[in-house]
Amino acid sequence: MSASAPAPSRAEQLKLLTQTARDSEMGRLLRMFWHPVALSRDVAPGDAIPVRAFCAELTLYRGDTGTVHLVGGRCRHRQTVLHTGWVQGDTIRCMYHGWQYDGDGQCVQRPAEKEARVPPACKIPGYPVREYCGLVFAYLGDGPAPEFDLPRKDVYEVPGALIVATRETWNLNWFQQIENSLDAVHVSFVHQALRVGPFGDAVTTMMPDLSYEENEAGIEQTATRAHDNIRKSDWTFPNNNHVVVPGLEKGDPWIDFGIWMVPQDDEHSTRFTLYVMAPGSDAANERFNDYFRKFGTYNADDHHDELFHQRKGPPEEDFLAGLISAQDYVAQKGQGTIADRSLELLGKSDLGVVTLRRIFWRELDALRNGQPTKQWRKRAVPLSLPTQPGSKPAAEKESVA
Repeated sequence: MSASAPAPSRAEQLKLLTQTARDSEMGRLLRMFWHPVALSRDVAPGDAIPVRAFCAELTLYRGDTGTVHLVGGRCRHRQTVLHTGWVQGDTIRCMYHGWQYDGDGQCVQRPAEKEARVPPACKIPGYPVREYCGLVFAYLGDGPAPEFDLPRKDVYEVPGALIVATRETWNLNWFQQIENSLDAVHVSFVHQALRVGPFGDAVTTMMPDLSYEENEAGIEQTATRAHDNIRKSDWTFPNNNHVVVPGLEKGDPWIDFGIWMVPQDDEHSTRFTLYVMAPGSDAANERFNDYFRKFGTYNADDHHDELFHQRKGPPEEDFLAGLISAQDYVAQKGQGTIADRSLELLGKSDLGVVTLRRIFWRELDALRNGQPTKQWRKRAVPLSLPTQPGSKPAAEKESVA
């Protein structure tokens, strides 16, 4: 048995949380999971787009058959970007000298070379992909991909559910959003800022009693503000949170809100979100679709100066997705691009942040010492997320959970 690796110092431990390159410990850990890397609607058949995730340049293209593929960002030949080339069938051809690659990243043709055989070394990375609820997920790790199960939620798969996927790119480190998800107290303050929307009204400014329970998928967070104001978060390792937020009008079904924060690099992250509403009345369904047609492309980072210097939020009628995003962005970006956690002073109300960090450090320790990490898997029994007073009756909500 090999000796354990030296334990990192406290300062080193804190830095480990923010580093995501392939040769970093967190980068290795994160690559063991499926992550969203793009919206399905962003790449039509015959098109290719550049994608950046985990400090890597990638090319996402959809073949003429409609199948989506993810390969390296640059041609193996002269290293020009590959997304500027041509999609042909289920291959992509570099626009510089015509080298052609299949969906696994293997070069299958070099037109200017007289040798018909293509050497095996003429290859770029190729990654497994899976489309789900309007998002393109990829597995960027080594070896066979795990079963595509952990990211799934039963409520996203209810027949007839209305689903919208959105994306924002923020100039900050991914882990600030992760900690924010396990910080139930912030909801009583952050979502009262700029202006109070239905979410802030429902949660209220009361201070919650907190509990955190690790399960097979992640962490169940419970924030109890009153007997009829209990909020739960179904957080899934390593970077997904699932909560519910009020519908667009009183009486509309509450909306299941899933959020992933995926690092592009250590200073930029992509916030992928799913808004899923169980079928409601025709009017509620139309409101949902109209709202996201109008406001579904809001990106808080594009409005940095308005948010920080003018204290001006999204348009008044954008009271759900845009407002929640803007409020969270101001709080997290206010910590700096990469928060300096060595200067913080935590309290008992930060139990969620402390719990989260301990779990990540446990997993990183196992990886460092050549030990197996936890085998995270989808929850066997879906968590019912309670709504607050004035919402659709809980019994109706639970019937589709």
